[in-house]
Amino acid sequence: MNIPQMQPLMPATHLASRLAETTAISVSACYQCKKCSAGCPLTFAMDLLPDQVIRLALLGQMERLLGSRTIWVCASCVTCTTRCPNGIDIAGVMDWLKEEALKQKAAVDQPEVATAHRFFLESIRKAGGRLSEMALMQRFLIYKLRRQPNLKELLDNAKLGLALFKRRRLRLGRPPVIKGKGEIQSIFQRAGV
Repeated sequence: MNIPQMQPLMPATHLASRLAETTAISVSACYQCKKCSAGCPLTFAMDLLPDQVIRLALLGQMERLLGSRTIWVCASCVTCTTRCPNGIDIAGVMDWLKEEALKQKAAVDQPEVATAHRFFLESIRKAGGRLSEMALMQRFLIYKLRRQPNLKELLDNAKLGLALFKRRRLRLGRPPVIKGKGEIQSIFQRAGV
């Protein structure tokens, strides 16, 4: 007996296909249970909920996604990914969208977050796979001073930095050297970052 193959209810969009090709994340497995949005601690600050981001990705709404606040508000805490019954890496989708927004020079709703994201990745790349917290802080401080120095904000950040240092949550100096620096560089090159 010859059983005909069933066609998918919704054809994969160009955006969903591109996402799957570049990240191996298949958003088409989403059946909109909304567990990702129910668990996200930052939905109060988002204009699109995580389940809506996935739905818009399926619908090919790249422009709307790249212009959303949500991708920059996402803290990549991976709660959404952990809660997904189909194992969709939703935090990975958010990271991919951030990178796409930067590549396409899309208007960013949260420019300081986009800058911090870029500085973070550059710091990891320069340090060979580890985060140089001091280099990251120095770079962001210079950025803030050049833009519009706000004495109160700078003092608040200095207090926060001191509190983190006292609790041993902030490492001064260079990060420890790791093996495989060349592999880290090749990952960045393949990702085009």
